Amino acid sequence: MKTLKQAKVGETVKVVKLHGEGAIKRRIMDMGITKGVEIYIRKVAPLGDPIEVTVRNYELSLRKADAEMIEVE
Repeated sequence: MKTLKQAKVGETVKVVKLHGEGAIKRRIMDMGITKGVEIYIRKVAPLGDPIEVTVRNYELSLRKADAEMIEVE
């Protein structure tokens, strides 16, 4: 199992599954991250938090904790 947190800068990954419960999972889905969507990793902050990604043609910053809940391939 590979998570979004483990993806490298410049990589394009596809969402396989969202982990997490209730409001947290709902918030991730509201940001446009759903099963099957492709995510491009733009850059990672010097200390690793946050991660800047492009999803559905817009830029988004995710915390490491949120990125760990997104399983990708």
